[in-house]
Amino acid sequence: MLDNEVVQTMLRRKSIRKYTEQMPSEEAITTVVRAGQQAPFAYQLCSLLLSREREGHPFRAPLLFTVCVDAHRLERVMARRNWQMVTNDLSLLFFGIQDAALLAENMVIAAESLGMGSCFLGSAPYRAEEIIEENKLPPRVFPLVQLAMGYPAQDPPVRPRYPLEVSLFEGAYPELTDDMIDRAMRVMDEGYLAQGYYRQAGYQIPLEGDRPETFSFENYGWTEHISRKAGQWLASLEDLLEPLAMCGFHVTPGS
Repeated sequence: MLDNEVVQTMLRRKSIRKYTEQMPSEEAITTVVRAGQQAPFAYQLCSLLLSREREGHPFRAPLLFTVCVDAHRLERVMARRNWQMVTNDLSLLFFGIQDAALLAENMVIAAESLGMGSCFLGSAPYRAEEIIEENKLPPRVFPLVQLAMGYPAQDPPVRPRYPLEVSLFEGAYPELTDDMIDRAMRVMDEGYLAQGYYRQAGYQIPLEGDRPETFSFENYGWTEHISRKAGQWLASLEDLLEPLAMCGFHVTPGS
């Protein structure tokens, strides 16, 4: 691999769940947000909410950003140009999710370069009603993800990632053989087990139904953890359709 300061900043990024008491300066906050705004975008369909009330934040982080898909602002701009929205809500959401995700990632990298850390919080869409009430959101603004941010009070190791063999494909998507999948699983599981990640967190997702438990912290790795999430949780589309409708986005026929 080639190497430079920007690449190193990106490669050393990890989720931070313990923060010092230091509040980032206004200059640091502005820098992070402006760096976020310079991410590539399709429609600039995103906006940010910021809270500095650390007592109510996850991990008591000094800053909590909520990254939103924001069609409200675009519709206001269009109205000033005497246009009305005809693009369907699903397309708007896809474009908005791209814009918001790229903004959030730029913010994370900028924060890392300034000596700060962060943690993505993916539960925001399922807490839409609470976030709407707390922040007085207008219709057509959907909370996509939250970012806890501040100065780290811990230095966890960089977490494993899938090897390029199952991540980078040139020309065509290959047949993923059992051997390829097994090698990728070993990279993830052995990496997490070597770091003692789930043992230190004391967290193993309980099994639902009558499936027997065969894992302990000796062999409970990332692939079992993520499989339990996707194999047991969020089976119903209503878990997302209802929050979206609450925010004024209707993505099913006749809605």
